[in-house]
Formats: sequence, C-alpha cells, structure tokens
Amino acid sequence: MNHALLTDLYEFSMANGYYAALPHEDQAVFDVFYRTVPDHGSFVIAAGLQQVVEALENFRFAPDDIDYLRSLKLYSEDFLHYLATLHLACTVTALPEGTPVFPREPLLTVQGPLMQVQLLETLLLNLVNHQSLIATKARRITAAAEGRPVMEFGARRAQGPDASVYGARAAVIGGCASTSNVLAAKLFHIPAAGTMAHSWIESFPDELTAFRAWAKIYPDNSALLVDTYDVLASGVPNAITVFKELRAAGHKPVGIRIDSGDITALAKAARQMLDDAGFPEAKITASNALDETVIQSLLKEGAPLDNFGIGEKLITSASSPVLSGVYKLAALQVNGQWQPKIKVSATREKTTLPGHKQVYRLYHPGSQRAFADIIALADETLPAVIAAVSADPQVTHARVTLKNFTAEPLLATVLAPGHTSAVPTDVFAIQQHAREALTRLPEATQRLVNPDLYPVYLTPKLAALQQQLIDAHHED
Repeated sequence: MNHALLTDLYEFSMANGYYAALPHEDQAVFDVFYRTVPDHGSFVIAAGLQQVVEALENFRFAPDDIDYLRSLKLYSEDFLHYLATLHLACTVTALPEGTPVFPREPLLTVQGPLMQVQLLETLLLNLVNHQSLIATKARRITAAAEGRPVMEFGARRAQGPDASVYGARAAVIGGCASTSNVLAAKLFHIPAAGTMAHSWIESFPDELTAFRAWAKIYPDNSALLVDTYDVLASGVPNAITVFKELRAAGHKPVGIRIDSGDITALAKAARQMLDDAGFPEAKITASNALDETVIQSLLKEGAPLDNFGIGEKLITSASSPVLSGVYKLAALQVNGQWQPKIKVSATREKTTLPGHKQVYRLYHPGSQRAFADIIALADETLPAVIAAVSADPQVTHARVTLKNFTAEPLLATVLAPGHTSAVPTDVFAIQQHAREALTRLPEATQRLVNPDLYPVYLTPKLAALQQQLIDAHHED
C-alpha cells in the first residue's frame, strides 16, 4: 500500500511553506527517539524497520492524491506539481530491529531535502512507535513466562487490521513463539497456532461428543478446551477419555487449555488427573486476559503450566498502550553549511540533542556484557578516556569518566538514494538478535519491576554543543 497521504495536515502545510520560503533542496536531519519507557521498564525493543524501508521505497503520490490535496485549496500548484513528480532522496540510518534502545537515543535518523523528511514524520512514527511498543510488551510477557512458549492471539482485540498483523510480527520479535493470526503467519512465516472456541463444544449435544468429533478430524492436534462447563467435573475427565482413545489409535494427545476460573488451582488439579491417567506429557495451556503480572503470579503460586495464550493485554499493550516516540529536527543545511538545531524547553528533559549523531554500546574489554551507552556526534572519534555527561537530566552525578571499554556503533545506513541495504526480514532471526542483545545487558536492567537504570551518556563535544545552543537561545 502507498502511504504517502498517511500524515497530518500540518506536515503538508509546512512542506508547502518550505517550498515557498526556502531553497528546495536544503537538507535536514530528523531523529526518532522516545523519552519514557512503557510499564516503568528501562528499555524498548526497536521494531518496525522492515515496514519503514518498504514504505519509503513505495512512497509516491498518485494522481488522485494530488487531486485531493488540490481540493483542500491550501497549496500552490507549483508545490502540487513537486509532489506529483516526487522521488524520495532520503538516507535512513537505524538500529537493527530487536535492539534494546534507551531513552533519548536515536533509534532512527532521516536525512534528505527538508520538504521530504518533514512529510515522513507521521508515517515513520506510526510504524516505529506501534511495533516497538508491542515488541517491548512481548519481551516482558515472555520474560515472565520463563521459557514457556507464548502464543499471540489478540487479533480480535487489536485496534484494526494493520495493528493485528504488524502487532503479531512485533510480538514474535519480542519473544512470542506463534500467532493465531493466519494472515500474519503467512506474511511473516510465523507458526500458526490455535485450538478451539467454546462455540465448538456448545454446538454438539455434550462435551464428550464435541471432543470426540474434534479428535476424529484433528487426531494429531487435539488440544482440548476444558472450561466450557466444568473443568474438573467434566472437562478434564472427558479430555482424558478422548486421549485414551487417541492413544489406542496410535496418536499422541497435545493437551488441554484452561480459559477461566482460578487457573492455579484448576491447573494443579488437572495436572494430577492427567498424570494419574497416564498422560504426564499432555500440556496445560492457560489463557484469559493474561499479562506479565498475572503470569508471574501464576508461576509463583506453582501453577503447572506449559504454555500461555495472550490476547488483548499483549496486542494493545493494555497496561501502557502508548510509546511516545518523537521526530525532531537535529540539523539543517543552510547555504551549503550544516547548522545543528535544538528544541529548547522549559525542562531539560524535553530539550533535544542537536546535530548528526551516532550511538555506541560500551563493553568491558574482553567481555560481552555492556555497561553503558554513549551518544556522540557522528563525525567524532571516541577517545580512550571520555569525560562523559549523563543524558538523563534527572541524575545527581551528571559527569563520569569512561575508560577501558570497547565501543560498538549501533546506527547503520539502511536506505540511501538509489540503494537499499538488505534489512533482516526473518522475524525469528530478529527475535534471536533481541535475545542475544539482552544477554549482553546487565540483568538488573531487565527486571520487570524496579529495573536498574542503564546509564546513557553524551560525549563532551555533544554536551558542549547542546549547552552552547541553549545559551545562544537564552541570549536571544
């Protein structure tokens, strides 16, 4: 789909103004970053880059798009002609999908003609904010599951078709093993998973007949939903009856799913019944509005659960449903010279970082464990000893000396005029990258409750540039 009109009206109004008031090819740099981590966590899992690249490769205005913009009677014919013949000439640098990214770090940067990069703001934030939010929530949920498979099945509760499809993709990046969303499974090569609904059982004269009918049609996929009537009085006993019949016919039962009630108590009793009947390998799956908090509670109580099915709390990130990523001007080319740009706010927290930048992850020498990140200007080389300044405006000790480290640059070019880099599209490869990146972060940073804050610093050169621009603004 062409998303050229997926933007806010003021983006077109500003672009039309730029066309009228500024040289047409003046270059600009915008950063995508966020300030607040959802669910009081310490990092976000970056996601959505594949869709960013695809959207920009297909970015163009169709004749009916131009006709619509003309009908608004806001824009000059010269500007509309510019849009009609537009070919993006933008360069995008980004962190790889699946990378943990911390507040104030650019996770994506766009450089190109000011008019063009301005028009991309809403589209890029829409793609990156949504998928990064869901990937981050999935990371929390799968961490709580402690290695047990988590199936994403929230399509019916997602905020529209795109949110369900791309949310399923992001959920796998964050750690999920499968999805019930068949379209997402097809598009992104994700295992499709699912059992049955209560309506299947209600459609037959009784529960046992329903289970037997299912087992006859799907003898090797008999995961039975046991809470339609009574989990322990009928559901599990009827499932055991069918499992015995399947085993006698040479098939291996999958297990049961519990979707309501006191899941801990029901799972414990069901486990005992299944074991006593000779089915210790039968899995117990829990569903019913679960999230990381509920999962942690269930496991702490000793619920013998093997899998989880997570719907609305994951696909909507219900406990923290917004990632407030922003898109801010960092540099502008004027008369052929780059000028760093800054937004100065009444609070230091909302003051932006100027200039072209690079983000480095710092490791102890010979170690795979990171201890800090540092944001630098893109054209500077990190010295062996850095008198760094904290990027967090709220810390007490803002300055620290960094030494004895190896530095890994995180931002890389993925799209440039006439060239596209091959960004990973295999969601399980991206998931693996996320897992490996997480193993290199301090464990305390990954806690679901009260995580330790991971330090992010500015180089002295970047910190001085920011302060210089703040001072210049106050002098004006």
